[in-house]
Amino acid sequence: MIRYRQATRTELDTAIEWAAQEGWNPGLNDADVFWDTDPTGFVCAEENGEVIATGSIVNYDGVFGFMGFFIVRPDRRGSGIGREFWRWRRDTLLSRMQPGASIGMDGVFTMQPFYAKGGFVFSHRNLRMAGTGRPAPAGAFDGLTELSKLPFAAVADYDRKHFGFAREAFLRRWIAPHNGRALAIWDGNGLHGYGVIRPCREGFKIGPLFADSEQTAESLFVALADQATGAPLYLDTPENNPAALALAARHQLTESFGCARMYYGSAPALPWSQIYGVTSFELG
Repeated sequence: MIRYRQATRTELDTAIEWAAQEGWNPGLNDADVFWDTDPTGFVCAEENGEVIATGSIVNYDGVFGFMGFFIVRPDRRGSGIGREFWRWRRDTLLSRMQPGASIGMDGVFTMQPFYAKGGFVFSHRNLRMAGTGRPAPAGAFDGLTELSKLPFAAVADYDRKHFGFAREAFLRRWIAPHNGRALAIWDGNGLHGYGVIRPCREGFKIGPLFADSEQTAESLFVALADQATGAPLYLDTPENNPAALALAARHQLTESFGCARMYYGSAPALPWSQIYGVTSFELG
């Protein structure tokens, strides 16, 4: 008999490990940050005391949800388990939110038809661009500020404009990455861009990378990529921002993976021309 239930903190580690085996390259410290964002937002399917499928149904203050970590253990695939578990996840997340709230997800391309049958509508593709980190030239850090040293209210406000919803619990941890770097361009009155780079199972990922202009995005990228000098470097770029793809190309990053951004309900009106890198494929 299969039972669907909330996952434990240890079972989130299982989901992270399975994600790594699928080649999704999770961050080394993602589990702690994700759990603190919404401890009730991680679920699993259990059979005979064993976890056979995982998923996330993270709830942002009842007004937006995000689904991720949808993995069925390889030996149980093809039996219909995933289909029923996925629907249960969607409906459970909807029940945790306000009426009319939307859900976002980044799903692998091959699963788009399945997600579409479940009510999700395609928005655009987010492409994982891969390359190698390079040392920043002299003066690259001039005009940049450590993000965690800025007024948190200002950081949260800028993030909300680009993510679409408040996510303070997540943000407080994310902008101080262990062995990573978080930088911003700040004029004394407000932010004009910020970016975060964190260590992953393989190399480093930049995400998010939000910027008011191409020049600001370039400055942030160069300084962040310095943290990954000589190591694999990844940036998850929204394909509906040509400037983001151009930035990746200038720095010899090439497509290695991708997901379809899809929404159940109304898609948030985001300034995609200012989004050069999404935060994560797991939590949005």
